[in-house]
Amino acid sequence: MTAPLTIGVLALQGAYEAHAAMLRQLGATAILVRKPEQLAGLDGLIIPGGESTTFLKHLERAGFFDALTTFVQSTPTFGTCAGTILLAKEVGNPPQRSLAAMDITVERNFYGRQNDSVILQEPTTLPGGPLEMVYIRAPRIAHADPQVEVLARRNGDPALVREGHLLAATFHPELGHDTRIHQLFLDMTAKAKAEKPE
Repeated sequence: MTAPLTIGVLALQGAYEAHAAMLRQLGATAILVRKPEQLAGLDGLIIPGGESTTFLKHLERAGFFDALTTFVQSTPTFGTCAGTILLAKEVGNPPQRSLAAMDITVERNFYGRQNDSVILQEPTTLPGGPLEMVYIRAPRIAHADPQVEVLARRNGDPALVREGHLLAATFHPELGHDTRIHQLFLDMTAKAKAEKPE
């Protein structure tokens, strides 16, 4: 029997406990990551929602930003909402620093304020029918390069995307009841781990 995957959840702010609970529900070991040295030994990482500028302030301490930039280049990482902003190569509305890992352009706070939050059911290429999307002051993926696979859209704009070992959602799958996206990330992580040279 193979050991469960060890997935870190960046626990600086946001709904990191909800991500951790969903990972445990799917049989993974969830580690709350608050320091750069905790990235060592992880099979994958989730960067949750929250406020991306607040994330950046936290990451400026103790070389965390540089450690995370290196980590996401080669290790499976899943960003949701603010996590998507951090993974994007280009950020607008207004521009800000990012990990520049995914070939996407993101506009911050595109879908309005907290009271504009909404739960949608949208088509997806994932098996199992429409996908539940919980939106809270979310960003929009304004552009995705051709090599980025779009798995779901909102109003024609990419909402769930995958590029190699990276996955990003503009919404909050951890706040809904649909476990398919977290399962997809675990499947991606297991594949990457199996292909990793010893």
